[in-house]
Amino acid sequence: MTTDVGDAPAGSAEPPWLDAEQQRAWRAFLLANTLLGDRLDDDLRRHFGMGLVEYEVLVRLSESDGQMRMAKLADSLAHSRSRLTHTVARMERDGLVERCESTVDRRGVVARLTDQGWQRLREAAPVHVAGVREYLVDLASPEDFAALRRVMDAVADRLIGDHPDRELR
Repeated sequence: MTTDVGDAPAGSAEPPWLDAEQQRAWRAFLLANTLLGDRLDDDLRRHFGMGLVEYEVLVRLSESDGQMRMAKLADSLAHSRSRLTHTVARMERDGLVERCESTVDRRGVVARLTDQGWQRLREAAPVHVAGVREYLVDLASPEDFAALRRVMDAVADRLIGDHPDRELR
């Protein structure tokens, strides 16, 4: 398949283009990834008044003894620090998290789960997991799901070196 994408940078070779099947698989991945994220987000908003990003903040904090430095949390979520600051401020107003000074160096800010945040996570987790199962896991045979994991692990292994703080496997 040839596509007119403009002039390639000087001295670079043209990449091997995707064949029709590879192009369909790539586009299916992009579409499914977007739709899956949107549906999981919608489910959480409808049932708990929080989106997938807020849910992931609760999960990351719960996996770090209930607290984490804001900078590390932003890195682990692949969010800008300013975006995370706005998200955590909203969550703080809702009573799910609190921000406090780091006891280690007094310069950093720590996000900490509140009792209400722990409770919201306990309530939301079964709904989220049910959605992951319904919209992804249960649609594939065990063999296909194992193949998906191998492919996604290969992609993550290839790219994680640039973003080691995002590792969550």
